[in-house]
Amino acid sequence: MRKRIQNGIYLIVDPSMDRDRLLNKLKEIVHEEIAAIQIWDNFNPNENLVEFINEILNLCHPKNIPVLINNRWELLKDTNLDGVHFDEVQDNIRQLKDELGKEIITGITCNNDLSIIKWANENGLDYISFCSMFPSSTANSCELINFNTVKEAKKITSLPVFLAGGIKHENIEMLNELNYSGIAVVSGIMNTDNPVEVLKKYQQKIKTS
Repeated sequence: MRKRIQNGIYLIVDPSMDRDRLLNKLKEIVHEEIAAIQIWDNFNPNENLVEFINEILNLCHPKNIPVLINNRWELLKDTNLDGVHFDEVQDNIRQLKDELGKEIITGITCNNDLSIIKWANENGLDYISFCSMFPSSTANSCELINFNTVKEAKKITSLPVFLAGGIKHENIEMLNELNYSGIAVVSGIMNTDNPVEVLKKYQQKIKTS
């Protein structure tokens, strides 16, 4: 059965983090409700990517948590990754799906350009993610999102909408005026000493559609 993106916390992991530290945190987190896990395209030089990905899959798949790769779609050929999250529009998206020959979850990062949402609709993507809602050190390549952009997007798509970038316990309630399916978090969870406790605080404050 094809996995789907659920509502809630979409966790992004940074593979440049010390591997043992990252995996130990994931071992705790996978027991909680997670919409999906994305492996950020930020690998260490000479990293054995397939081995690393398989370690994450072995933790997540028994808990039915889908795992996506950021941009590096070709890694779906050599692993059981569930999908790919693109940072930019892919003109050859249909050819990519045909080449993979299997159903996958696909998502894309959106900015204030609504044409990206239209492209996602036309090409059968599974969700969109806006970045960056607030200033963020891990999303410093993203422009700040105008809240009105998210509101307009909901008028033209029925796709699940995730919000990312600089979202903290202190500002998450500012998102309550928006209609969204979940939030994507990187350092807000993975860089903390008690990731499960922090995750649960996000879950308590999140307001999903």
